[in-house]
Amino acid sequence: MDLGIVALQLVGIYCFIELVGWRTRLLTSRTERSAEDTYDRYAGPPGQQRRYAMKHGGAWADNGRRQP
Repeated sequence: MDLGIVALQLVGIYCFIELVGWRTRLLTSRTERSAEDTYDRYAGPPGQQRRYAMKHGGAWADNGRRQP
């Protein structure tokens, strides 16, 4: 009985390690997309970004950094 519980725990640990490894390989696989390609779809025009920053308490900087 005790040996069965230990074996079941070892199988569970092995399955967990395999699942984590599979997810890691899936999430870190190579892709043809670059950050520039991805973010172009989500960024608005500079004027819209400036208005959004001012509305939400930030300041717009032309160098891309948020000023307090």
